[in-house]
Amino acid sequence: MLGKRTHALPIDTPPAPDSVPRARAAGGMIGLLRRLLPLALLLVVAALAAGCGSNKSAQPATPTDWANGVCSAINTWTASLTSAAAPLKSGSLSKDALTTAAADMKSATSTLESSLQKLGKPNTQAGQQAKDSVDQLASDLKKDADTIKTAIDGISGLSGIPAAVTTASSTLVTMQSQVTSTLTSLKQLDPKGELQTAFQQGSACQKLSGSK
Repeated sequence: MLGKRTHALPIDTPPAPDSVPRARAAGGMIGLLRRLLPLALLLVVAALAAGCGSNKSAQPATPTDWANGVCSAINTWTASLTSAAAPLKSGSLSKDALTTAAADMKSATSTLESSLQKLGKPNTQAGQQAKDSVDQLASDLKKDADTIKTAIDGISGLSGIPAAVTTASSTLVTMQSQVTSTLTSLKQLDPKGELQTAFQQGSACQKLSGSK
């Protein structure tokens, strides 16, 4: 008698992972990276270019450019002070007019200080000394402007005006002397004479010399 055939029961196997969605997702990610990579490289190049540009702008100015910058700033300051000091030469003085004049002088001197500081130092052997000289000039002139403002702010009644005007006038003379002295010393700083030549050839410096 033949034995009965037995049939193996089917074994439940876990379904195979669906690789198609994963492959699509991976392909999509790769595609995204390919699109973003050129953009990232472009941003890096732009950043490097910006860095190079800022380094270039930080280079010391040529002697002529620097001298022109100094003279131009002083020309502007001198014109502003001449206009502000007009009340000192007027026959009818008032505290309000003098107070306005002092404020204008202080503002012009602050602008001069800022302009000189932005110049940095010239590209010469004595560049740092030149920068130190104009920085000191700006500091001295700022103190002088404060002296004028203090004298005028301290006016009490009409009797105080003559003394304040005398202080302001003498301080203005001191300021002019400080500017002249600094310009003279700047021309003598550089052993190679580059600064002297720059101050002689600079168009703004020629205008400054002609105004004296």
